[in-house]
Amino acid sequence: MSAAQNPPTENELKSTENWYTSWFDTPYYHILYKERNYREAQVFMDNITHYLNLPEKAKVLDLACGKGRHSIYLNQLGFDVLGADLSENSINEASKNTNETLHFKVHDMREAFEEKYDAVFNLFTSFGYFENDEDNLTTLKAIKESLSEYGFAVIDFMNVTNVLETLVPEETKTVEGIDFHIKRYLKDGHIYKEIDFEDKGQKFHFVEKVKALTLKDFEELMEEAGIYLLDIFGDYKLKKFHKTDSERLIMIFK
Repeated sequence: MSAAQNPPTENELKSTENWYTSWFDTPYYHILYKERNYREAQVFMDNITHYLNLPEKAKVLDLACGKGRHSIYLNQLGFDVLGADLSENSINEASKNTNETLHFKVHDMREAFEEKYDAVFNLFTSFGYFENDEDNLTTLKAIKESLSEYGFAVIDFMNVTNVLETLVPEETKTVEGIDFHIKRYLKDGHIYKEIDFEDKGQKFHFVEKVKALTLKDFEELMEEAGIYLLDIFGDYKLKKFHKTDSERLIMIFK
């Protein structure tokens, strides 16, 4: 790995512990993932809000909202939306879209909100980042505590079984003239993605690390958190979940 051949830069040192606090706050994260499918995301929001039959002007929490693409679209659908994320840079960017019914704040998803929401969305595999596995349970409890009496929560996670079967061990993606060298592997129950690249004469090394949580793992966590798992889907069109074939693991609970 190229980063090992040179003294670690400040960026490399920052990337090893709580990787999400450094990687998500860099402009390179947004460059690498700039081609994400916005239309697909909107189709999902259309389908899931229709399925949940959310009332007009329902209060919606988009947890781990990033730059707010889902929050903005949910607000366009007529909902009163709060987007929350740990990344100050992402929230600063998202906040440019603030209006009377769309707000953003820096927030740690392990902490419940005092205000209660009709729906809490945790989308695009924004779960399982923590070094301490207990924090996953803490986060689920915080989501439950942030729901109104009749509220529903949605976690949109990768289908680990499918991901591992189709994992591409190494590839290079060139975006905006930057060659991102990517390695993927399973280690200690986590799916790792190592990202190496150079820009403006400087070497960068970041690591993404997500707990490889299966449906069974979520069921056990939810039972411990006192959560009721109501429905499971396997893609953004809300088709039935298949353990091996489905691309997503979408869970509806309260």
